[in-house]
Amino acid sequence: MSRKQKAPVKIIGERDIQLHLSNPAHHDQIVRIGKALSSPIRLNILNLLKNTPLSLQEIADILSIPVSSTALHIKILEEAKLIVTETQPGLHGSMRVCICSMQTFHLETFDADADLADNTITLDMPVGNYYQIEVEPTCGLADENGVMDAYDSARTFYSPLRGNAQLIWFQQGFVEYRFPNLTNPLLELHEISFCMELCSEAPGFLEDWPSDITVSINGHEVATYCSPGDYGARRGRLTPPAWPNGRTQYGLLKNFSVRESGSYLDGRLIDPQLSLKDLKIQDHPYISLLIQIKKDARHIGGINLFGEKYGDFPQGIVMSLIY
Repeated sequence: MSRKQKAPVKIIGERDIQLHLSNPAHHDQIVRIGKALSSPIRLNILNLLKNTPLSLQEIADILSIPVSSTALHIKILEEAKLIVTETQPGLHGSMRVCICSMQTFHLETFDADADLADNTITLDMPVGNYYQIEVEPTCGLADENGVMDAYDSARTFYSPLRGNAQLIWFQQGFVEYRFPNLTNPLLELHEISFCMELCSEAPGFLEDWPSDITVSINGHEVATYCSPGDYGARRGRLTPPAWPNGRTQYGLLKNFSVRESGSYLDGRLIDPQLSLKDLKIQDHPYISLLIQIKKDARHIGGINLFGEKYGDFPQGIVMSLIY
């Protein structure tokens, strides 16, 4: 008799956990996450559950540990909000099915002189509102109804309806966005950042498909991110029903930023030589963001950029100006 198929687990936890060391309200969760990640077995469990839901019995069998021990590890991971579980019907009664609910975890240690929430200007740019683009197949645009125009045709990117795009992809080339310059010359700018959901671009999808994605601000390279793969083993949380299975479904949320102390990728210092002064933000009425797969990149694996109605995160490309 075949095993009864598990229903999809609805992920209700925090996909992108961001905590600040200076915020006392975050300390309890930081401690819980630290405890959860302190065990090699729990790290193995998270690795198993990152893309595939499994029952307690399946986890115990794979790791060759007792079900009672598995349940204890699962409880600790649940308390840290790193996984979610739900009860589903099985062959002999019910079974608990688990899935990793956390995609990224960021612990911020930087202290600003003021409350950043009160000193930040943000602007969400739809992914279809690019200024210029030069791409090579595989490439295309999709809106809520699926593919726009045709696959692998550069002409699609010049459609008058391109502003409706919620997913854009290409194998090689670049896309440039020009954000309105909202900086206040009377205030001292501390940081400029761009946050976007992205992944590699493979035929269909391939979880192991590296791609070097270079991001530049006002003509200065901020960082090159090596995307691990093109994710499609599960459906994106927001991906519309019109988009078929077997294709790209979601990406990872990445943050590219520049401070006076250098350029950063997800808070990690990349280039200490690049500073805000180099960007000469006040010289133009716009701020240029270039996202590129270079011809001489080590990994030419393309890119998918997700809008607010595809993938896991309800946003386009978000620019933040922090004073």
